[in-house]
Amino acid sequence: MSDFQANVPIYLQVMEGLKMKIMSGTLQPGDKIASVREFALELGVNPNTVQRAFIELEREGFIRTERAVGRYVADNQKLIDDCKKQQVKQEVHQFVERMKMLGMSKTDIIKYLDEEE
Repeated sequence: MSDFQANVPIYLQVMEGLKMKIMSGTLQPGDKIASVREFALELGVNPNTVQRAFIELEREGFIRTERAVGRYVADNQKLIDDCKKQQVKQEVHQFVERMKMLGMSKTDIIKYLDEEE
């Protein structure tokens, strides 16, 4: 996650990276998340950037804070599933739009997808 895009705020990229780890199951509900300082060192970013990402992730319901103990992945499977579904729809839409730009029909796209299995 340390190759950041210049045109997107870093805290948003940190958030997206953590969301992807949660949606993919790399981070499970109840897993402890590294401290702000540890995570900032790992990513090579300012701790304030990580703090902002954590605050937003908590506000969205992806993580929870236990005072004096740390931050954990929230036990909110519905939120995780809904976010994953939204992400998949967005990715599929972008893919289909790119294929249409190449002149591919839905039938052609399905044919190529079937070949990939």
